[in-house]
Amino acid sequence: MAAKLKKGDKVVVIAGRDKGVEGEIERVIPSEGRAVVSGVNTVIRHTKQSQASQGGRIPKAMPINLSNLAMVDPKDGGPTRVGFRTEDGKKVRFAKKSGETIDG
Repeated sequence: MAAKLKKGDKVVVIAGRDKGVEGEIERVIPSEGRAVVSGVNTVIRHTKQSQASQGGRIPKAMPINLSNLAMVDPKDGGPTRVGFRTEDGKKVRFAKKSGETIDG
């Protein structure tokens, strides 16, 4: 199955603690069906000081389920679903809300 959401996509959280927050996908974990989004689902990690790092309380973005994310529509900025179609013999993603092509 083709990936509807990819690294670098602008997404909005549609469910959960961070509902309504927008961010960019930093990493996708297809085997778990999760993605790491900047500024979303952050937790505090307490790290011990070492020669390499300062240590202390460091915020870290944790993975969020892909079902709780929606692509940001390139036309109006709201959440949209993603579909696939062929243009010039090439498979491309498009926003179902506005019909705008996302890649390609």
